[in-house]
Amino acid sequence: KAVRFSFTVMSVSVLAEGEEEEVTIFREQKPNSELSCKPLCLMFVDEADHETLTAVLGPVVAERNAMKQSRLILSVGGLPRSFRFEFRGTGYDEKMVRDLEGLEASGSTYICTLCDSTRAEASHNMVLHSITRSHDENLERYEIWRTNPFSESADELRDRVKGVSAKPFMETHPTLDALHCDIGNATEFYKIFQDEIGEVHQKANPTREQRRSWRAALDKQLRKKMKLKPVMRMNGNYARKLMTEEAVEVVCELVPSEERRQALRDLMGLYLQM
Repeated sequence: KAVRFSFTVMSVSVLAEGEEEEVTIFREQKPNSELSCKPLCLMFVDEADHETLTAVLGPVVAERNAMKQSRLILSVGGLPRSFRFEFRGTGYDEKMVRDLEGLEASGSTYICTLCDSTRAEASHNMVLHSITRSHDENLERYEIWRTNPFSESADELRDRVKGVSAKPFMETHPTLDALHCDIGNATEFYKIFQDEIGEVHQKANPTREQRRSWRAALDKQLRKKMKLKPVMRMNGNYARKLMTEEAVEVVCELVPSEERRQALRDLMGLYLQM
């Protein structure tokens, strides 16, 4: 894959003397624009190729850590100003997070990159979650994994380090990745398509049966015209195929009113521009 590792100055805040709250004096309006998003390195690499990735990004991480621990003093308007840097990484998917944070691959018993939950525990508790993992803790656990200070068996040791099996390389922060953003948007559009097929704007309270028939009609049309099989839960491939002009045209065939068809096309057009 071609991977671009780039950075943007997202915001600049000032903490005045004697004040407790920071004041943001600059916020980047278009963080993804090539005008503000500066590439640090471009590489051909697979994120699963740990050796190459660490070799390429190692100097970047070292530099970043040095910047975190030091202050930059610049003369602004004739007065020396002191700057501190805070880094926030974005755009990591689960595979990348596991690789950078030294966790086992996604088939692991330890299914979460944010907490220590196992598959069995997660299936019993679908509600109460909190973020308990951290980069520093992962580093400590890797040292335990490497040295085995309590002379435990492989299974006991693995249970102690909760799925950390390589040296964490770069700190990641939990954010919504592009995949789940796509999935969330496509889920919403899938509902809109059903509502437009059933002309829900003209009905006060459609029954469950009516809604079910709209969904069945949508699924049948997508399967016939786009070879999209119905899915129990939205996934990335389905989402990417659904969010296209082609899909909207297929759905529009089932929408009775021309006005609403045009509105749907415009909505998808806007989304694709974004």
